[in-house]
Amino acid sequence: MATILIIDDEESIRDALRQVFDYEGHEVHLSSDGPSGLIDYPDVEPDVIFLDVKMPGMDGLEVLERIRAEDPDALVVMISGHGTIDTAVEATRKGAFDFLEKPLDTDRLLVTLRNALRVRGLSESVERLKSEVEIHYEIVGSSYAIRQVLERVEKTGPAEARVLISGENGTGKELTARALHRLSPRSEGPFIEVNCAAIPSELIESELFGHVKGSFTGAVSDRAGKFEQADGGTLFLDEVGDMSLAAQAKVLRALEEGKITRVGGSGSRTVDVRVIAATNKNLAEAIEAGDFREDLFYRLNVVPITMPPLRERREDIPMLITHFLARLARTERVAPKAFSADAVERLGGLDWPGNVRELRNTVERLLILSSGAAVEARDVVQLVSGGGAQEGLPGGLLGIETFGAFKDAAERAFILAKLRENDWNVSEAARRMEMPRSNLYKKIEKYGLERG
Repeated sequence: MATILIIDDEESIRDALRQVFDYEGHEVHLSSDGPSGLIDYPDVEPDVIFLDVKMPGMDGLEVLERIRAEDPDALVVMISGHGTIDTAVEATRKGAFDFLEKPLDTDRLLVTLRNALRVRGLSESVERLKSEVEIHYEIVGSSYAIRQVLERVEKTGPAEARVLISGENGTGKELTARALHRLSPRSEGPFIEVNCAAIPSELIESELFGHVKGSFTGAVSDRAGKFEQADGGTLFLDEVGDMSLAAQAKVLRALEEGKITRVGGSGSRTVDVRVIAATNKNLAEAIEAGDFREDLFYRLNVVPITMPPLRERREDIPMLITHFLARLARTERVAPKAFSADAVERLGGLDWPGNVRELRNTVERLLILSSGAAVEARDVVQLVSGGGAQEGLPGGLLGIETFGAFKDAAERAFILAKLRENDWNVSEAARRMEMPRSNLYKKIEKYGLERG
């Protein structure tokens, strides 16, 4: 058990953090502003402090500076709803252990706490937190499509080969990357994630390779980049298709030579990193358009893994609902409810453009907003996809703008559903749809339908 001090002027944030850490069995103390936190600190003697940046009177950076002056070993995690690169750099310079942005994610909080406790040396808490966090990164499903993914993960995880994970947003690319890391000999090393789409192009090189003091405005001290931080472990380049060409060239060199050079630096540093990349883009098209280097693609794409969208593995939806129910009841303090068979069937018929992530959010919404002891089909009709389920339409169809596109999408969804109902027996599906078999074959070709 760890002792945690939370210093934040927002009562809702304090309560939310307290619930998360209380549930994990830690002792939590709350302070409503900077001066109170400074008074409480010596009495509480916390193992980790979660400190808000923006507070009236005395802001978090000043509190951080005073705490670190009193205790140079203090582990302080800064949290902010208005995070900027400059603020993060300043907090790091003043000795912050980590910097989190609001809205706070439970998984990220647990990972950050686990890392801080490892530094503090509380091994028992670390091991328990590690098992809790790993539960969050399970890949759930028994469909043929997901079994193929799991089989490839099991074969590839223990190897050192680079992996390129492709798939739509919300399909679980990060889960797969973490599973590969856990199965690798590097599992005790760091897992460092970089969202290439979220970092401005002018800062991506500094983020990846680090910088030396004075190399650009705001570089107030030397800083290690993600490649160095991942040394001995795994570097996950998420949305790698959004990386600038200049950064791509440097990543290629790092992969070829195993060396990196900080921005503004002269000497190179050797790094031992396994790179796993992910993208929701068609990199072949990006290469053709000149937006992605072909040589880097072949370096990254040693082992390809494609994550199937949820609409192509609908048989996993009941299992995923059960998984999310258990997880939400355990981590979010949401009252558990059963889902009726009709409700599950309704959810299985939706299109899920946001994939597994959208399903998880929908399950949480139904648990919170449904009024009965169990979630029923009528709750799905009223609370999901703006009532689109009432007409039996997959939720994504209602967002289509033109009638022509709607007709094509509806026809594709209808044909695919009938093929699945008939176990891809084209003759039987054509008979039931009262469609000539030759026409059905043409539709299958037109929409690129494949048995999943």
